[in-house]
Amino acid sequence: MAQSRVKSKRGSKLLAAFLGVFIFIDDYFNSLAVGSISRPVTDRFHVSRAKLAYILDSTAAPMCVLMPASSWGAYIMTIVGGILVTHGMTDYSALGAYVRLIPMNFYAVFALLMVFVVAWFRIDIGAMRRHEIEASKGRGFDGDEKVSAEDHEELDITESTKGKVSDLVLPIVLLIGATVAAMMYTGGQTLAADGLEFSVLGAFENTDVGTSLVYGGIVGLLVALGTVLKQRIPTIEVTRTLWIGARSMFGAILILIFAWTIGGVIGDMKTGSYLSTLAQGNIDTAWLPVILFLLAGVMAFSTGTSWGTFGIMLPIAGDMAAATDLALMLPMLGAVLAGSVFGDHCSPISDTTILSSTGARCNHIDHVQTQLPYALSVAAVSCVGFITLGLTTSVAVSFAAASVAFVVMCFILSALSRSKMAACQKA
Repeated sequence: MAQSRVKSKRGSKLLAAFLGVFIFIDDYFNSLAVGSISRPVTDRFHVSRAKLAYILDSTAAPMCVLMPASSWGAYIMTIVGGILVTHGMTDYSALGAYVRLIPMNFYAVFALLMVFVVAWFRIDIGAMRRHEIEASKGRGFDGDEKVSAEDHEELDITESTKGKVSDLVLPIVLLIGATVAAMMYTGGQTLAADGLEFSVLGAFENTDVGTSLVYGGIVGLLVALGTVLKQRIPTIEVTRTLWIGARSMFGAILILIFAWTIGGVIGDMKTGSYLSTLAQGNIDTAWLPVILFLLAGVMAFSTGTSWGTFGIMLPIAGDMAAATDLALMLPMLGAVLAGSVFGDHCSPISDTTILSSTGARCNHIDHVQTQLPYALSVAAVSCVGFITLGLTTSVAVSFAAASVAFVVMCFILSALSRSKMAACQKA
C-alpha cells in the first residue's frame, strides 16, 4: 500500500520519517518495523540504504525519549522520580518533571527536525553524498546482510501473508489509548484520596505511570495476540515470537535494576556533592548544563548505552544541582538526557545504531560514518541551547537561541551540500 501511494524520492524519505515519529513505543520496534515498511519504497526511488538508516536512527531514540508513553519514558520517570524524592522536591511529580524536560532536550528535538530538513531539502554531506550518488545510479542496495541470527533473531520470524495495516496500527493505538485512560484513572484515584477535585491536569500530575503502562501493555498485547491468532499462524510461532519479544527486554530490566543500585551508591558516596564542590571552586554553575551534556555524550558513546548513562549521570546531576542551585535541577537533568541520546546516536556499539543498520539492511560502519556529521551538527546546536539555558535558566529564551542556531546550521549544511554536489557532477 505504501509503495502505491508514494510518488517521489522525497516522499519515500518523508514516509520513513513520519513512520519513525508515529511508532514511538520502543526504539527497537521502531527501527525494525519502520525499516521493513520503508525499505522497499526507498529502494524503488533510489534512496541509499545509508540515508534510510540515518532516518531510522534519528527518529527512534530521539522520539522515544520525548514521549512519556514509551519504554524510555517509563524508565526515565522512574529515575527522575527517585531523584525528586531524594532531594525533597514536591513542586511536581515524576510525570510533571518529565514533561518539563521535553523542551530542554535540545538534541532530541532538533535531531528529529533535522531528519525532515534533510529529507525535504536533500542535504547530503560527508560520506552520505557518495552513498546517495551511488544509489541514484542504481547501486548500493545490497547492504550488509551478514547479521547474526542470535543478535537479530527477530528478523527470522515467519511472516504472515494475511496481515493488514490495521493489524499493526490497532494494537499501537489501543496501547496508547489504554495507557492514557489508566493514567487518568490512577491519577483520579490519588486526587480522590487526597480529597481534591478531579481535573485532567491534576490526574496526569498525580498518576501512577508504572501501573498505567502495565495496564496499557496488557491491553496492547491482548489485541496484538487477537490480530495474530485470527490469521491462523501456528501457535508455536506465536509462542516463539512472544519469547523473543520478552527476551529483548531482559537487558533493559537489568539496566534498570543496576541503575537503582548505583543511584543509591552514588547518593551514599556523595559523588554529586563532591563534584559540585569542585565545580563551585573552578566552574561557573551556568556552564554546568553544557558540561553535563558533553560528559553524558562521551560516556554514552564509549559504552554504547544511553540507558546506562541515564542511570549513572542523572543521580549525579541531581546531587550537583541540589548542592549548587536547585533552579538548575531540570536543566541539568535535561542536559544528561540530551547528551546520552547524542552519544548513543553516534556510537558504533550502540544497540539502537546496530538495529537501525539492520532495519535498513545497511553496512553498519557506513551508517555510523554517514550519520556522524548530522549528529555533530545537531550537537553544536544543542550546545548553544544549553549554554543559554545555564546563563538565563529560561526555557523559552534558550529554545529560541537553539532554534536560531539550528536555522543557521541548516543553511550552512545546505550550501555545503549544493556546492559539493555541483563539484561532483562536474567531475
